[in-house]
Amino acid sequence: MEKLKLVVKTSFGLEDILLRELTDLGAQKAEKGIRVVTVEGDQRLMYKINLCSRVALRVLQPVKKFRVGNEQQLYDEIKKIDWSKYMSVDGTLAVDAVVNKSVMTHSLYVALKTKDAIVDQFRDNTGKRPNVDLVRPSLRIHLHINGEDAEVSLDSSGDSLHKRGYRMQTGDAPINEALAAGLILLSEWDRKSPFLDFMCGSGTILIEAAMMALNIAPGSLRKEFGFQRWNDFNEKLWSEVKAEAAAAQKSEIDFPITGVDLNTMMITYAKENAEAAKVLKYITFKQMSFDDYVPDSAPGIILINPPYGGRITTGDILALYKSMGDQFKKKYPGWKGFVFTANMEAGKNIGLKPSRKIPLFNGKLECRLLKFEMYAGTKRQSDVQV
Repeated sequence: MEKLKLVVKTSFGLEDILLRELTDLGAQKAEKGIRVVTVEGDQRLMYKINLCSRVALRVLQPVKKFRVGNEQQLYDEIKKIDWSKYMSVDGTLAVDAVVNKSVMTHSLYVALKTKDAIVDQFRDNTGKRPNVDLVRPSLRIHLHINGEDAEVSLDSSGDSLHKRGYRMQTGDAPINEALAAGLILLSEWDRKSPFLDFMCGSGTILIEAAMMALNIAPGSLRKEFGFQRWNDFNEKLWSEVKAEAAAAQKSEIDFPITGVDLNTMMITYAKENAEAAKVLKYITFKQMSFDDYVPDSAPGIILINPPYGGRITTGDILALYKSMGDQFKKKYPGWKGFVFTANMEAGKNIGLKPSRKIPLFNGKLECRLLKFEMYAGTKRQSDVQV
């Protein structure tokens, strides 16, 4: 198969996780950037990344790089590309643009000029023009301009890959599925020991953990990917990739995955989402306060995404984080606890010294994943990594 360069996007802080994933999937010449990893592979690899990567957000296939200093140069360079290779005049297109440090400061205008060049080329050559479809285009085109360097890519994913297809209901501030998976992978959970989220909300972290434990491909529930609407879509190859992923799934696990939440509605949502993800029977949900929950298994991993409290840290938020820390100390010797938060002031109220503080983002919010190691006895201060 033809060798391809692929640009795989992810969230800040998950680049190393993505690099390992892509290497395990067979990618060659992997190079890490900020929020991105570039690799070499083929069409099979492109399909596999879309289906199997837990932390990728988009898989782009670059078409052309060029220098650009103004709108006319952009239009001319885009028009030089033979777009009939990638779509027909009866197809539809959408253009996403990202602009940094350029004289062209408006990304929507840049996207419009790109679209104009493409439809004008078709009109010049055929007398007809393709239409725009922002929701489900035949071809989604990604343009990235940094200074005078421009790169045009085809977006093979369609919707962002964090949209697995199982979230029926969510709470007020859910984390996306790819970020949840990234947090689990950063916890270095062995997928063989107990896993607990005692503020589980609508269940995203638990569902991602169950899918990992069962080796369910995260994209297996999606109805469609962008590449399935491309001119060169290979149905036979795609069927082979899906069959390989399905054959690698497990049917049972022998350790508990547990979710606790005080809110009855959130537990209902979590069960509905887990049912849609086909993992409900592997997760135990308990509607109760985490203060009242008593673990009944060997030590494992706790991973929670508590409320952040917005811009103003209230006494209620400080008390919540203190209560989390109290529970860690009293009930969880031998466990490793991970708290994902954007509220560093509240995080200090946990009352334990984190052994790691991993910088990440939840949307535009700067966050930390705080790691706490709970010991039956005391831990010498010199043994703690800051």
